[in-house]
Amino acid sequence: MRITSAAASREGDIATRQKRYLLSMSLRTICFVGAIIAFLAGVAWLWPILIVGAVLLPYLAVVMANATATRSDGFALVDHGLGQRQLGGRSESQTQS
Repeated sequence: MRITSAAASREGDIATRQKRYLLSMSLRTICFVGAIIAFLAGVAWLWPILIVGAVLLPYLAVVMANATATRSDGFALVDHGLGQRQLGGRSESQTQS
């Protein structure tokens, strides 16, 4: 791991998750209030869509809040693997001569 791909601090990560959750819950509240207004206004096609949004948003908010941010510097680390020979040895043709 490189320092440029290290995760953010715990406090920063929690603050970001809380902001995403608050935004999602605010959108859910707007959907719910909008569904009530659409129902009272007689917009029959809109209020069911808003109710579905208000029902699904808590699940999406929890998933988004629990998603961790990953950072990448854009460079892949080369893994040579353990146990591979790094220096060239004598090949079989050299040992038989």
